[in-house]
Amino acid sequence: MEHKKITGNDLIELGFRPGKWFGEALAHINDRGLSGNALHEYLSSAVPQTREPLATGERSFYRNIRAETPLEADNVRAVVETMEAVMTVPTAVTGAIMPDACPTGSIGQIPVGGVVATRNAIHPNMHSADICCSVMLTSLGTVSPKAVLDAAQSVTHFGGGGRDDLFPLPKAISNAMQANRFLNDEKSRSLARHHLGTQGDGNHFLYVGQSEKTGETILVTHHGSRGLGAYLYQQGMRVAENFRRELAPQTAANNAWIPFDDPFGQDYWEALQIVREWTKTNHGLLHDRIVRKAQSAATGRFWNEHNFVFRDDDVFYHAKGATPLDDRFVPDSYEGLRLIPLNMAEPILIVRGETTASNLGFAPHGAGRNTSRGAHKRGLAGKPAAQIFREETAGLDVRFYSGHVDISELPSAYKNADTVQRQMAEFGLGSVVDRILPYGCIMAGDWKKDAPWRKRKRQAGP
Repeated sequence: MEHKKITGNDLIELGFRPGKWFGEALAHINDRGLSGNALHEYLSSAVPQTREPLATGERSFYRNIRAETPLEADNVRAVVETMEAVMTVPTAVTGAIMPDACPTGSIGQIPVGGVVATRNAIHPNMHSADICCSVMLTSLGTVSPKAVLDAAQSVTHFGGGGRDDLFPLPKAISNAMQANRFLNDEKSRSLARHHLGTQGDGNHFLYVGQSEKTGETILVTHHGSRGLGAYLYQQGMRVAENFRRELAPQTAANNAWIPFDDPFGQDYWEALQIVREWTKTNHGLLHDRIVRKAQSAATGRFWNEHNFVFRDDDVFYHAKGATPLDDRFVPDSYEGLRLIPLNMAEPILIVRGETTASNLGFAPHGAGRNTSRGAHKRGLAGKPAAQIFREETAGLDVRFYSGHVDISELPSAYKNADTVQRQMAEFGLGSVVDRILPYGCIMAGDWKKDAPWRKRKRQAGP
């Protein structure tokens, strides 16, 4: 007697949620002609076991932050509220927030200055689209800070578009991309080539100062992986959403994850490492060009990311704007040194530290914000941007690549630098071993208003 063929609609009528497992299950059922009790027993074993959200408070996180003003109190409440929601994700192990923490996005989104450890899971939204946002330092001896900043102005690039490919994509990175399912398409390769030699926009910067200890001139750049990382993030979120629907449908979409023990998870982890290498290469190429342009020589260099995923066996530490202190997280660590910038008018801190029970091996990544960019701008409404700029950058050589001041990047837009440093000491978040005293910096500015590449296009004519 011929058995009725079971279809996906039959499984739905039996109460099962459609998913990737339907195909394999239907083939198994129909090949064996399962029905009745045998069918139900098989389906009970084949259906993916979904994971429910954890109860609020079931997973704890460490609060390395203390409000010292009413404005900070509002910020801390918002950070704690969103972290409590993040920690209900089924994969969560523990977490921490840093003194520079501030919320971003809806409740349940990892805050800037947050660290979330998960087991066997990579959450793309917890590292965000700016994968491997990082800082690199090069010491240039006794060369004039102004000469370095002038050289940098002539070779760096901020803002979107308007640049021809300046550097060939290194063969090792190209080959690694070709072998990775997330990076082996032409769009990835095009983004990797076209954005090599660029620094982005937003809060990215190029900073020149002098070592407080030695007086040496120091160059520091801050940027992430540009379009390449953003494109990988988009792909990662799509894959994570497919897993979420099958494994954890009650988990918020922004906290979807890719299981590391799945081939997709291992390939995504490898893609992150390739993007990390691309970003480090990008910093290095810019530094080398500036050193040559300034007719100087590099006497020392190191770097670290502060927006990435770090692995310890099957636990993945998602640092959304948090600096890894522990050398086990930084395979190319230089004497355990890390960089923590504050704002353009403050020194960049060179720190060293160890893992404690409450810091999870991390430190702040900078000064953070107590209010959004828009709120900060509204609070300064009625005061000319030029006046704000003069008052907040007095004594510094601050340049905006686009030629238009962005007041949301001036010092008052950020948390009080003394507060952040005081709480770093209070909560055991690294020890300062040197400070880079500010001479000046370059930022993108309001590049959308009248970007330099638009000016050049107009000057070139039709």
